[in-house]
Amino acid sequence: MAKKKVDYQKPYNAEEIQVLEGLEAVRKRPSMYVGSTGSRGLHHLVDEVVDNSIDEAMAGYCDKIKVIIHPDNSVTVTDNGRGIPVDIHSITKLPAVTTVLTRLHAGGKFGSGSYQVSGGLHGVGVSVVNALSEWLEVTVNRDKKVYWQRFERGKPVSDLKVIGNTAKTGTTITYRPDTEIFEDIDIHTDIVVHRLRELAFLNRGVKIELIDEREPEKNAVFKYEGGLKEFVKYLNKNRDVLFSKPFHINGCKDDITVEIAIQYNTGYLENILSFANNINTEEGGTHLAGFKAALTKAINDYLKNDSLPVSKKFNLKGLEQGLSGNDVREGLTAIISVKLLNPQFEGQTKTKLGNSEVRGIVFSILNEELSTFFIENPETIEKILTKSISALKAREAARRARELVRQKNGIGLGALPGKLADCSERDPFHRELFLVEGDSAGGSAKQARDRKFQAILPLRGKILNVEKARMHKILTNNEIRAIITASGLQIGEDNDIDISQLRYHKIIIMTDADVDGEHIKTLLLTLFYRYMRPLVEKGNIYIARPPLYKLNYNQKNEYYYTEEGLQEKTKELKGNYNIQRYKGLGEMNPAQLWETTMNPETRVLKRVELEDALEADEMFNILMGGKVEPRREFIDKHSAEVLELDV
Repeated sequence: MAKKKVDYQKPYNAEEIQVLEGLEAVRKRPSMYVGSTGSRGLHHLVDEVVDNSIDEAMAGYCDKIKVIIHPDNSVTVTDNGRGIPVDIHSITKLPAVTTVLTRLHAGGKFGSGSYQVSGGLHGVGVSVVNALSEWLEVTVNRDKKVYWQRFERGKPVSDLKVIGNTAKTGTTITYRPDTEIFEDIDIHTDIVVHRLRELAFLNRGVKIELIDEREPEKNAVFKYEGGLKEFVKYLNKNRDVLFSKPFHINGCKDDITVEIAIQYNTGYLENILSFANNINTEEGGTHLAGFKAALTKAINDYLKNDSLPVSKKFNLKGLEQGLSGNDVREGLTAIISVKLLNPQFEGQTKTKLGNSEVRGIVFSILNEELSTFFIENPETIEKILTKSISALKAREAARRARELVRQKNGIGLGALPGKLADCSERDPFHRELFLVEGDSAGGSAKQARDRKFQAILPLRGKILNVEKARMHKILTNNEIRAIITASGLQIGEDNDIDISQLRYHKIIIMTDADVDGEHIKTLLLTLFYRYMRPLVEKGNIYIARPPLYKLNYNQKNEYYYTEEGLQEKTKELKGNYNIQRYKGLGEMNPAQLWETTMNPETRVLKRVELEDALEADEMFNILMGGKVEPRREFIDKHSAEVLELDV
């Protein structure tokens, strides 16, 4: 996307800034505006500032953005756009840049012409960043002058000043998150990297540079002339694909731009990312609905057209009703990006697009282009149809497997698995389920637990790797069936589970601290992420952390979770002491297991959180997918970072 001037747009000046309300509530209720005062909210600040620069890029005025993370976790975002207006606003009687930074819902995005397309629908972004920062400084290059102003906790502590002359244009904002607001202000580079890479894919030709002054080795530059085509290839880089060149369209109708890229792989999971004005619409919406309908129709139309050469190769017996959406999306990787003037998002978090007209526009553009593409590329559609029909047969097998699960002599119809030791508490909020590796450890855990609120489900051996299995194989695996039934949930083809049926609000994975234990833990996390993702998203999954060492000194036992902690303690000791290295959970007697790992007063639990779905998807594919080389590269790169693993 080259930097250009769009002559037909209205002037970008103070009169384009509309003021709706002040910032009073932001510091009192920060979670309402940035989601949380934890990691998610902290990184949301970075997104809001960067999104302002991206809006300039989408308007055609910016093609370079630089993000700098400083050693004190302050952040600088610089662009070469037009620069925020500095003239006096007619309502606030303040410079427009001051108005934008101190008034909620004040910005060019509420005007009628400054931005044809904008991600910041609610217009709260940069003012909220200012309100939740210890300090913020803005520098504007505009009208051949350099303007500067400083704010502290949302309030100006200096007037807007001219501090120099320049031939450049653009805006620079530097801020430091407020330690009075956020639990921890440590910026995680990996989270920022994934969002910047995503934005570069979505806005082809825009150069986005990241400089981390704390860890220079993580510096990166993103620029993708191929846009979504490169995005979908990036997502499939560790997978075997059915065809090397992604299908790609870029169309426009009624001032709505639609860009889509599609590529299939040999796996069994679909991976569809949808965006509206660069915002990741995690809950989908009308653009995703239009995409799914068009894809299903185009493939079925081709299959049923017996005048086409490829369709004649398939036996259509049993296919009178056509292929379902789930059938045609098996192994699909796709990106849908729409850009429109007045997006209607559901809720402050903007995770679902609601514009009804978008569905029909996406459907018509994609259906027409796909139909032509299939006719012109018979080898490609043949591979897609072969995979889709195979998926249909597997779906029928999965349906039969579900019926088996529900049979009285199995673990269906509300009956719990026989090896589950349930608890007496009836309120799911206060109930815990421990998934324990092995019958031996399971026996100790059953004796150690508090029977009132803790349930134990021993798992025998390693469960099926769901990353490389179809649904019917998953549903017929005994250990997975036991987990599904004990949890009270039913997994489905669309990963659409009813979380209100969850029988335990804490599901705790408890395995040995060795290679096998780590493998079992990863297999379980893959199952939860792929088929019970709401449990991960809502924080219902935990990892138990049993101690590695028992230190006996002066007839007292102390437990240590790291070798470093143990060494620090033993350096202080005088006299005789004894150290026991635990090889597994089964080596602890029930009293020790309760004291160290299961007692809520003394145990250490790690809550599994999903900070970046794209990174998680890539990680599970690397670790549990079919390709060996990416896994070997990952292990070689990160093996030095592994702690506390008994090999």
